[in-house]
Amino acid sequence: MELSQEQLERYSRHITIKEFGIEGQKKLLNSKVLVIGAGGLGSPCLMYLAAAGIGTIGIADDDVVDKSNLQRQVIHETADVGRLKTQSAKNKINALNPDVKVIVHNTFISADNILEIIKDYDFIIDCTDSFEAKFLINDACVIAHKPFCHGAVIHFRGQVMTYVPGKGPCYRCIFEKIPTKESLPSNKEIGVFGPLPGVIGNIQALECVKYLLNLGKLLTGRMLTIEALDMNVKVMKLPPCNQNCAVCSKRATIKDPHQSF
Repeated sequence: MELSQEQLERYSRHITIKEFGIEGQKKLLNSKVLVIGAGGLGSPCLMYLAAAGIGTIGIADDDVVDKSNLQRQVIHETADVGRLKTQSAKNKINALNPDVKVIVHNTFISADNILEIIKDYDFIIDCTDSFEAKFLINDACVIAHKPFCHGAVIHFRGQVMTYVPGKGPCYRCIFEKIPTKESLPSNKEIGVFGPLPGVIGNIQALECVKYLLNLGKLLTGRMLTIEALDMNVKVMKLPPCNQNCAVCSKRATIKDPHQSF
């Protein structure tokens, strides 16, 4: 494919990066990325992936826009309240960059549908806000040999890690079991600092583009954490793959997403 004059202008700041160039932009335009969750993390992640020129972006979410979302979910506007988040996000992406093909999955991600939904994408981004969804996404990506980026925020804290098959521990290696609802509060219960999902969601977009172009060092085998109140940002080395991990080890017992829970 050859870039049009409009594309050469749109992506000129990418193309002038020597590690990127025209070929790098072509790779992005030919890439397919799925973002699961069009909320606080998904909003900035989707916008920057679209601006970067990811050719096909999938959005999976079954929720509608609520007024309480607008404090942090910046892809949505007041006029979108009551609309499906996938459609609201699609409208903003199409307005920002006509190069992007948007595929909407207006559904709750479940063990019944996740393998079918993720199968055609090059990279998966977990922008969900529940532990059940995060473990399910991890397990499905491991089973399907798909790379993905995990992100999470609560209160003033955020974290990011990236999984690449065969190159580091998966989410379940680190956290092992889904916490009980009683053991950890939810964002609804203790809140989330509005700008923080923007930081974490953008780092997830960075990880995605780096993976697609094989640039730099990913957060594979490492986890970035941020405490927003004192701007304490750390990148911690994670333990190696858990030899007893239920999904990614040779002793795996989870062979199907239905076994995640």
